[in-house]
Amino acid sequence: MTRRDLLAGAAGAGLATMTQANQRATTRPILGEKAHTYETYHDWLVPPKNLAWGDTHGVTTDSHGNIYIAHTVGSGSISRDTICVFDPKGKFVKSFGSEWAGGAHGLDLRKEGREEFLYICDVNRRVVAKADLNGRVIWELDYPKESGKYRDRNGWNPTNVAFLLSGNILVGDGYGSSYIHEFTKDGAFVRTIIGPGNGAGQVSCPHGLWVDQRTPGQPQLIVADRGNRRLQIFELDGKHKGFITEGVRMPCHIHFNSGLMLIPDLESRITILGVDNKPVAQLGDGHPTNLRGQSKDKFIPGKFVHPHGAAWINKTDIVVAEWVPQGRITLLKRV
Repeated sequence: MTRRDLLAGAAGAGLATMTQANQRATTRPILGEKAHTYETYHDWLVPPKNLAWGDTHGVTTDSHGNIYIAHTVGSGSISRDTICVFDPKGKFVKSFGSEWAGGAHGLDLRKEGREEFLYICDVNRRVVAKADLNGRVIWELDYPKESGKYRDRNGWNPTNVAFLLSGNILVGDGYGSSYIHEFTKDGAFVRTIIGPGNGAGQVSCPHGLWVDQRTPGQPQLIVADRGNRRLQIFELDGKHKGFITEGVRMPCHIHFNSGLMLIPDLESRITILGVDNKPVAQLGDGHPTNLRGQSKDKFIPGKFVHPHGAAWINKTDIVVAEWVPQGRITLLKRV
């Protein structure tokens, strides 16, 4: 064999290796374009063998990059834990929260002093719970009798919370009577700031909410006004400021990353809005779909069924939790 033959063979082998690598790299669906291009990893996070996903509802992260998933617990599961924790690489760490089985829904995290706390909305027991990162419950919030808005607790079913700069919290009564209430960080009722309806300043199924701090010194409240098929902007005292409707179908929640706003939309896609609140990317649009309840082999790679929660991790990639009864957690890894 001549040196030329040897080099040609090596080059061919290298080309074959590169081709195989490229083939492997392209087996996963690529969503979006330009600065918002993502490789799709469906079922990126999986629970331990003794636990089966139910509807995967909420997702949040802590200061160490650990990822927390809230789910309802699936049929046949041995464990009843509703909060699963994974490290930044997707390795299972621990689980807890059997008291929220069947109802774990909204999940958000806030640092208070040197500690971090989870806020869980349980739509089965109709409570908001504050817990530490090991699941120890600090308090649970029942319906706000003091508001005068409810005959009894059957009219109350909170879905998500938002954190005010004062330290107080806002609770969206998304599956109850469509009020948004303010409470202290200790769970004491303060006031009702927004009520039900379809007009400006009114909401229907305020499913998710978040305090937007993109403009320094001018925080505002963004509400996923899902029943009215829009996002709505408010002052922090509940005064209406405007609507966001472009690119919005049935928004479930909100998460910010610098100037970008991430919207998991129940009607089958993930939307990213820019600083002007206009869509810069719409990812994995599977609408219309009738795949809820179907086996996963019917799901279409690169297409979402019902995104319910989403969060940025590492300021770059996105984790999506879907409202499907066998659960699905997808990683969108930026290319």
